[in-house]
Amino acid sequence: MCTSWLQSCCLQWRSWIRPLLILVYVLFVVIVVPLLIVNSVKDGFSRKDQLILIGGLFVLSAIPISIWQITQHVVHFTRPILQKHIIRILWMVPIYALNAWLSLLFPRHAIYMDSIRECYEAYVIYNFMKYLLNYLNLEMDLERTLEYKPPVRHFFPLCFVEPWPPGREFVHNCKHGILQYTVVRPITTFVA
Repeated sequence: MCTSWLQSCCLQWRSWIRPLLILVYVLFVVIVVPLLIVNSVKDGFSRKDQLILIGGLFVLSAIPISIWQITQHVVHFTRPILQKHIIRILWMVPIYALNAWLSLLFPRHAIYMDSIRECYEAYVIYNFMKYLLNYLNLEMDLERTLEYKPPVRHFFPLCFVEPWPPGREFVHNCKHGILQYTVVRPITTFVA
C-alpha cells in the first residue's frame, strides 16, 4: 500500500514539484532573512553588513525566478535537444548570484568561488554554442545553407582581411574557437 502510493507520487512529480519549490523558498525566506537581520543588528550593522543584506535581498529575488524557469523547462520537457542547453544556461543566474553574495560574506575565499564560477561560465558558453547549432539545424541544414550565401566583408578594423567563405569550414572554425576557449579559460583561471 505504502510503496504503491510512493510510486504513484514519484510518477506524478510534475504536479507537486512547483508547490514544493514555492514552499521551500517561503520557508527559506522566513528563516534566513530574520536571521541575517538579527545578526546584523546584534553586531552593530556596519557598512559591510548593509552590503551583505542588500546583496542577499537581490540574491533572494534572482534565484527563485531562475529556479522557476528551470522548473518550467523540466516540467514541460517537450524539446529536449534544445531545453537541456537552456536549463544549463539558466543555472548561470543562481551560480553568479550566490558567488557574488558568498564573496561578500567570505572575502578570503572569494578566489576559490570565482574559479568555480569561471569554469561553469566556460561550460555555459559551450552549451550556448550547442543550443544555437541545434536550433539552427532543426529547421535547415546550417552548413549547406551557408554554402549558398556570398562571403561577407569584415567591418573596421578587420576590413583588410579577406572575407571568409561561409559553409562547413566556417562553422567548424567557430566550433573550434569556442571549444578552445572552454578549455583555455578554466586552465588560465586555475593558473592565476
